Amino acid sequence: KSLEVVKEAGTLVKDAIGKGKSIETKSNFADLVTETDKEVEKLLIGKLKNEFPTHRFIGEESVAAGMKCELTGDPTWIIDPVDGTMNFVHGFPVVAISVALAVNKQVVIGIVFNPVMDRMYTAQLGKGAFCNGHRLRTSGVSDLSKALIVAEGGSNRDPARMEFVFKNMHNIIKKAHGLRSLGSAALNMCFVAAGEADAYYEFGIHCWDMAAAALIATEAGGTVVDTEGGPLNLMNRRVICAATQGLASVISQSLDHIQLESD
Repeated sequence: KSLEVVKEAGTLVKDAIGKGKSIETKSNFADLVTETDKEVEKLLIGKLKNEFPTHRFIGEESVAAGMKCELTGDPTWIIDPVDGTMNFVHGFPVVAISVALAVNKQVVIGIVFNPVMDRMYTAQLGKGAFCNGHRLRTSGVSDLSKALIVAEGGSNRDPARMEFVFKNMHNIIKKAHGLRSLGSAALNMCFVAAGEADAYYEFGIHCWDMAAAALIATEAGGTVVDTEGGPLNLMNRRVICAATQGLASVISQSLDHIQLESD
């Protein structure tokens, strides 16, 4: 049922991408929200609530509008209506809808749908990860010098934060095959799950960016951890997603780390 709802939401995104929708800024000029973000979240939460009236919801735009962001043990849907809003505004086709279901704070269902490229990534806990029905496996790469890494500049324009971001990029690119910035956390992790990239790391990410894709990457044989190598905490806003445990460790040791305010 959740897949049908995500497909319906995908039609809204596909029809609206790059079409000059009304755009608002959140924390600064590079942190955007569009009416499509809001429409898609309303659709997803509305339909899922009908189906699962006792479940709780965490949605990016609901939280931005002042709703409490709280992950309890209750079944909770964690939703990013448009992951890659900046890409969406510009018509760059790396855009996704991300929907996860967590039970007892563990994600048991992950759906990430790129409606522009028609790629539907899905995973259920213990049952593997798939894209359009095809089983996903990570690349198995553990050597950073053979790895294609994905990292983002992010939307924070604070000079000290930008210096931190670029220092880490510098440390990684010195040792890696290559570095890419594609603008969607959820899809970055799905590229790792599919073996198309070897790792992705980020500081400042939110639970709705990574909940679904973290399960997809793990079910594809990948490692998803905190940037310092400990277990992933969805609310701590830091992640390394890698093809292998070995690659995750090397990346963790190559990065400077910061603590961020939790979700």
